[in-house]
Amino acid sequence: MNRRHCATAAITLVCALALLTSTGQAMAAPVPDPSPSPSSSSPADSTPRYSTAELEKVREQIETLYRKAGAATDAYNLAEEQTKKQSGEIVKLAKAIVDGQARIAALKDRAGAQAREQYRNGGLPPGAQLALSNDPKLFLDGINKVRQSQQASKSLLSDLNQTQQDLETYTQDASANWEKLETNRVKQAKAKKKINAQIKAAEKLESQLEKKERDRLLQLERDAADKAQTAWLSSGAVKDVSGEASEAGAAAVAFATAQIGKPYVWGAEGPGSYDCSGLTSQAWLAAKRPIPRTSQEQWRLLPRIDIQDMRPGDLIIYHADASHVGMYVGDGAIVHAPRPGRNVTLAGAGSMKILGVVRPDK
Repeated sequence: MNRRHCATAAITLVCALALLTSTGQAMAAPVPDPSPSPSSSSPADSTPRYSTAELEKVREQIETLYRKAGAATDAYNLAEEQTKKQSGEIVKLAKAIVDGQARIAALKDRAGAQAREQYRNGGLPPGAQLALSNDPKLFLDGINKVRQSQQASKSLLSDLNQTQQDLETYTQDASANWEKLETNRVKQAKAKKKINAQIKAAEKLESQLEKKERDRLLQLERDAADKAQTAWLSSGAVKDVSGEASEAGAAAVAFATAQIGKPYVWGAEGPGSYDCSGLTSQAWLAAKRPIPRTSQEQWRLLPRIDIQDMRPGDLIIYHADASHVGMYVGDGAIVHAPRPGRNVTLAGAGSMKILGVVRPDK
């Protein structure tokens, strides 16, 4: 009976895990309690509730959930960064509008001054006044003044029209940017909701495991990482990698390795905790080389290099969706912030699926 109850609980958990990650049902079904029934557990029973194969499926599902949450976190962080930039642009546009309005007011004052001057001269334009003059010298001396006045009036009118057009453009740009800002705000809210749901699902799965199972789960993580690292090294991928760190790269490595032991926290940028791209971006900021905040933007915007050309300080981007990043520190190793429940640590550079390598100071 004990084995039958264990098998039933294991199958129920795996089915629930499949529901968690299926499209449209990601967080719809509650995870059943994997605890064994009272008849199947006793102080004297040391038989594991799950076989290694079953617990490996649990590990893979939890890893998938956290990786999806990591991708959503990057999308959220990027949207937040873009919103901040747009807010700055809106401030600039608002200032341009104020400046434009002030310029229009000044031009109108000049136009009013010309009108008042004409009124003081009896309402006649300067040309008519000269034509009625009997003084040839006054007539000749005033020709240039007439021309200058005509050019000034023409220039004044042109400036006024152009400034009004610019002001209309600024207003349209401001409206468009506000719409983008609101779109990003909604996007952030949806991303954050998705992140929270995925984190809760993964945390719930882990919390329902007993301590000995969580220990076995951690060991399975290490075994999987060691296996991948061994295969990567055996492939000769780093056989000719011998580059030395640049001055900035060495500073970035020094900063990142000094954070070893600090916990992973979603969206954190230190100093007490980090997520994966928070660690790498802050390390390069400490080296006085600001880089994009998210792993996806680091992959998109930073110069790419071949693995054979790697040197300490370069960033290795992982998974097809660029959802994870670590910093290469030499000897086939990286320093990275793995996931919630884990701390900043050293790991094999080939322990995860490599997408590519980027160099912040190329």
